Amino acid sequence: KDGGARDHLLGAHAVSGFGDSFKTGGKVVKNVTGYDLCKLLAGSWGTLAVMTEVTLKVMPRPESERTLLLRGLDDVTANKAMTAALGSPFDVSSAAHLPNSAFRAADGALAGLGSGQAVTLLRLEGIAASVAHRAGSLTALMAPFGPADFIEDEASATVWSSIRDVLPFAANGSLSAWPVWRIVCPPASGGALGQALARESGGDVIYDWGGGLLWAALPPKPDAQASLVRQRVEAAGGHATLIRAPDEVRRHIDVFHPQAAGVAALGDRVRASFDPRNILNRGRMARGTAT
Repeated sequence: KDGGARDHLLGAHAVSGFGDSFKTGGKVVKNVTGYDLCKLLAGSWGTLAVMTEVTLKVMPRPESERTLLLRGLDDVTANKAMTAALGSPFDVSSAAHLPNSAFRAADGALAGLGSGQAVTLLRLEGIAASVAHRAGSLTALMAPFGPADFIEDEASATVWSSIRDVLPFAANGSLSAWPVWRIVCPPASGGALGQALARESGGDVIYDWGGGLLWAALPPKPDAQASLVRQRVEAAGGHATLIRAPDEVRRHIDVFHPQAAGVAALGDRVRASFDPRNILNRGRMARGTAT
């Protein structure tokens, strides 16, 4: 809801592969000097060090929340609407798009949201008077994309929790057998990328982060459609991570996006500086390093 985990990790105590205890960051926001190792540790999946203590930044709960809903937009047009909303002065805190196909597996708070149409969601948060004023201005700005209605407070929060948890693709839902990919790309490219993936694979896509984060559930194939996904994602300047697939599939393809040779070599040197004997969570981020 409030950004990536790495942006909320202020400090940490950890133990490296040398067996040395070290500290990075601190307990308040403006106290970092030297290398910002917190962000490095937050994305390392335990391959650099074992964190024994963390300090996290928390955010106050907003007094009011309102989500504007635009209906019936195709993926590319929705991408343009989200870009316009996020670039406006109205402090939109989240923007997401659910194509109509995503609702075939939706239930709970999302089940009645689509009413047979795709839905684009734009969230506003803050003081009640401010939210109401900004909602009116944002509705006027979005008029070229069609009329908007809205949901508020608890109903809005429940819907955004469902989007955050990608409930239409949940393991206990109707698409439980489909592999799920997490794709990050330049936000302006998200609509075209997701539309192409859905068309060519027969799968479903959900857009978050204004089009910068795509969740793709694709019909099962022996490689989880990795070749198609990575070809399209690389062309868009993004990267893709296989979040869910059978163990047999995960053993034979790269779960994390393959890196260019120079970047991979740099990553190897960073890991060696923390864990030269490769004892921490080995094989987690790249095949061929588990022994």
